[in-house]
Amino acid sequence: MEWETKFTEMTGVKYPIIMGAFAGLGKAEFAAAFSNAGGLGIITALNYRNLEKFKRALEKAYNITRNPFGVNFSVLPPDVRDKNPKAPSIETYLDYLDIALETGVKVFTTSAYKAKVIGDKIHEAGAYWFHKCANMKHAISAEKHGADGITLVGLEGTGFKNPYQNTTLINITMAKKMLNIPIIAAGGIGDERGFLAALAMGAEAVCFGTAVMATEECPASKGIKERIIHQDIFDENYYKKIYHFSLKDKPIWSPASGHIDEKLPLEDFIANIMENAEKILRSWGYNGKKFSTI
Repeated sequence: MEWETKFTEMTGVKYPIIMGAFAGLGKAEFAAAFSNAGGLGIITALNYRNLEKFKRALEKAYNITRNPFGVNFSVLPPDVRDKNPKAPSIETYLDYLDIALETGVKVFTTSAYKAKVIGDKIHEAGAYWFHKCANMKHAISAEKHGADGITLVGLEGTGFKNPYQNTTLINITMAKKMLNIPIIAAGGIGDERGFLAALAMGAEAVCFGTAVMATEECPASKGIKERIIHQDIFDENYYKKIYHFSLKDKPIWSPASGHIDEKLPLEDFIANIMENAEKILRSWGYNGKKFSTI
């Protein structure tokens, strides 16, 4: 089955899925493998400590995949940058952006703080800018600043938390009413049911974070992968970490881990989701060769 959404139309990928932007883990090999599996892999730019290493990483990604991949910039708020002399400046982000644009990257994601300056430069180069938000107020602001699309992270997600965050269901259904740009759903999605539900709620793509952390290509440690696979998502202490911020600013994986039972190659993980999603659609009586949200 062919999958067509505004996201696949804009990015040129086979499936309406995007890789989460991982600090530490989001490097060239992982992102390229995600792209080879049919989604949009994401390289987190500042995982590379200087421009030369970043440029070599992009070259490596191009050697691994001929499919599109994107680059992420996690933008620190000014007060955080002011307190940390080693924190990257806006000029630093723009230097990395120049390198990515020069090598031909066409899709960029930003997160954590306002990124209009970065977004404007992305648009000047004719590329796409998707901004990640944790609540509707910030999503509306990003749309006003010119973002081409929004990744909206629900309370179930763990990579991006906010005290005023709603659930993925509320976020996406309300975003469909309140925004005029494509929405990417994120937060706790880890199987074909969650994938299809996100599209039904109005998303044009789904972001996989925790869901791909136990794949063979993810550079997370063996111990972390085992803990994800065996996580009891109904455990009270785990529940508090996710929904009550009792472990603020410490890494934890999302309830998508409840869907992860084994370590698989990325290609198999994504193929399973897409094949099973098609089976569900067929069981509902959908017989088309193309599934389109456009």
